[in-house]
Amino acid sequence: MPSPTAPDQDQVLIFDTTLRDGEQSPGATMTHAEKLEIAALLDEMGVDIIEAGFPIASEGDFAAVSEIAMASRNSMICGLARANFKDIDRAWEAVKHAVRPRIHTFIGTSPLHREITKLTQEEMVARIHDTVTHARNLCDNVQWSPMDATRTEHDYLRRVVETAIKAGATTINIPDTVGYTAPRESADLIAMLIAEVPGADEVTFATHCHNDLGMATANSLAAVEAGARQIECTINGLGERAGNTALEEVVMAMRVRNDIMPYDTGIDTTKIIGLSRRVAAVSGFAVQPNKAIVGKNAFAHESGIHQDGMLKNSETFEIMRPSDIGLSETSLVMGKHSGRAALRSKLKNLGYDLADNQLNDVFVRFKALADRKKEVYDDDLIALMTDASVEAGNDRIRIKFLRVICGTEAPQSADLTLTIDGEDRQVTAQGDGPVDASFNAVKALVPHKARLQLYEVHAVTAGTDAQATVSVRLEEDGRIVTGSSADTDTVVASAKAYVAALNRLMVRRAAGDPVSYKDVI
Repeated sequence: MPSPTAPDQDQVLIFDTTLRDGEQSPGATMTHAEKLEIAALLDEMGVDIIEAGFPIASEGDFAAVSEIAMASRNSMICGLARANFKDIDRAWEAVKHAVRPRIHTFIGTSPLHREITKLTQEEMVARIHDTVTHARNLCDNVQWSPMDATRTEHDYLRRVVETAIKAGATTINIPDTVGYTAPRESADLIAMLIAEVPGADEVTFATHCHNDLGMATANSLAAVEAGARQIECTINGLGERAGNTALEEVVMAMRVRNDIMPYDTGIDTTKIIGLSRRVAAVSGFAVQPNKAIVGKNAFAHESGIHQDGMLKNSETFEIMRPSDIGLSETSLVMGKHSGRAALRSKLKNLGYDLADNQLNDVFVRFKALADRKKEVYDDDLIALMTDASVEAGNDRIRIKFLRVICGTEAPQSADLTLTIDGEDRQVTAQGDGPVDASFNAVKALVPHKARLQLYEVHAVTAGTDAQATVSVRLEEDGRIVTGSSADTDTVVASAKAYVAALNRLMVRRAAGDPVSYKDVI
């Protein structure tokens, strides 16, 4: 008899792991408040299952998963656990207050992972049976994953999947942990398991793909065609190494090509662009301009032939409408005379729906920007929203004043005042250029051992009055954090990005080093 959690055959469940696998991207760590916000947006969007975190990894992860579980109204809330009772108990404690809780437990089954765990095939089978049974005794919704499934011997994979099903797993997830497989293999593997494993018709099969060879979306959709009815994915394809399957890609692929992929999801696609931008802001990972669906150029047409066709009929070169993902065209030109109503309307068209207090804060920033720029473009507003979100938290360090002296004669210097834990501190520092001087000033006021791994500057729009978006990545004792900021003054944007990274580093320090879960799933 099919599992009570199994979807209809024309329905594909969307399992979002942005808060777990996505956050494993080096430098993508989110604050507690940011995790709760993203979870609420995913819940509102119609995501079926939210993997909220790895509860045993740290006290911070446990607290976030617990609060997300209690706050969720629609989505199933899932916690990850390794194949041991302690992990599973901790995951259950975190998710048990959800309206629909799920425990997700896993173990590496490929020869490489069996060697790491030092378990024989028989010992691993026994471990799987005991841990899945334990999880099922706690929760009636248990997902099990054989990590590195695509490099596991087929006869052994069939055996361990059968063991997990007999022990009570209701969802079997097949991870392509290192992005090794190709679409035909992905489909064949799912089809083989469904056809040959006893009890396979009683559970839901899921696919979890990584993008190391650029085939995560194709592999996921191939698995669905073969019988999988759950796709594991992240917003913007965020994730370790080359990332995970992108939620927006698989959802829109099934919507646009429903003629050959006749499957439905419960996703409100008009919320895609807003979530994409929010995840980019809080993670510090910008979306590449040519990214499918949500990239800046996804609906841009420069070729004369393309432009001519678009003017005559948009369907000539667009297979979906911008409004399908929450983008709307508007003729409003923003400037220093624009009011709150116009700003609210413009931001809503860009995918931001703000409460009154949020609008008031952004409006002050908008007016300051409009005083420095003749016209404020869409990209300026997006950068403004990103910057506002970065500074929205209870940061311990804030820039109060910065003035630099630079030119052809070295050394350059920076006068900086920081507000640190409510107290103003001032210093003058020198450096090789205004940015280096500013960074040295920050280091003088906030001593640290963090190493600068990345410093990137991008112009938001054209013109000498354009805003610059700066990204900074720091590493300290294995902790990697990212900060970003935008300003018409590149040096100010640089200093603000550096401070934003330091604030995140302080959060990581306070949380302590989490349990290692490198290369999970």
